[in-house]
Amino acid sequence: MRRTVGAVTAFALACGLAALHAQAPAAPPARPPQAARQPPPDLSPKIPDLTGVWDGGARARPVNSETIPWGKANFPELTERGLAHQKVFDEAIAPKYDCVPATSPAIQYDPYSMEVTQWPDRVLFRYEKDDQLRTVWLDGRKPTVYDWGIQGFSVGHYDGDALIVDTDHFVFDVTGFDDYNGIPSSQMKKVHERYWREGTELKMTITVEDEMFLKKPTGYTTRWLPQRPGYKLSAWDCDPETSRAPVKMMTPKYKN
Repeated sequence: MRRTVGAVTAFALACGLAALHAQAPAAPPARPPQAARQPPPDLSPKIPDLTGVWDGGARARPVNSETIPWGKANFPELTERGLAHQKVFDEAIAPKYDCVPATSPAIQYDPYSMEVTQWPDRVLFRYEKDDQLRTVWLDGRKPTVYDWGIQGFSVGHYDGDALIVDTDHFVFDVTGFDDYNGIPSSQMKKVHERYWREGTELKMTITVEDEMFLKKPTGYTTRWLPQRPGYKLSAWDCDPETSRAPVKMMTPKYKN
């Protein structure tokens, strides 16, 4: 009798253990060796690197003149008003002889150096010629009534590998388009620029429209080369009396 009870008890215990074992969660499968974690893809837009000091002198391009950068293919077609201004233009009244700085599209081609600085909300163009500083706003701001000036008001954005700049709000300038040919510009002038890198070169295409003096838009393409390491822009100290000195040697176009 004792053997029977003991056998039954052992059998019951074995069944209970089997049931508990069946209810227990299965052991997780062995994980395969963990692959090296890859960083998430960088989806932020790439900003072209345009920073540096750039040489726009004779080693980079021909020096500006009456026919450079304007030639047969891109010389501006003037309106009647533009032609009239050009006809009566007297070199002696050119604003440059009164220390008035050059403006677009001439200042970009003057044979001097230029420094480009890129900030998150703006790009700064500092020109050695006339010691001019242009600010290109990238933050979407709009011009106000106080933003009219000789260099206008510039906004920009990056487009792929290029910086796009649009400028308006210029004031009237008797040689605001080109002082070599005596072509003025008006408050209607608009300038469109595209800057990009090609190897070590900085290149730019500029297009100008001005319904007051130009029949249709025109422009040119140019380049800058890297300046030598450590180059600093030279100060442009324009003395009004010295600036007027060349006028004394000119043959006056008008008596009065």
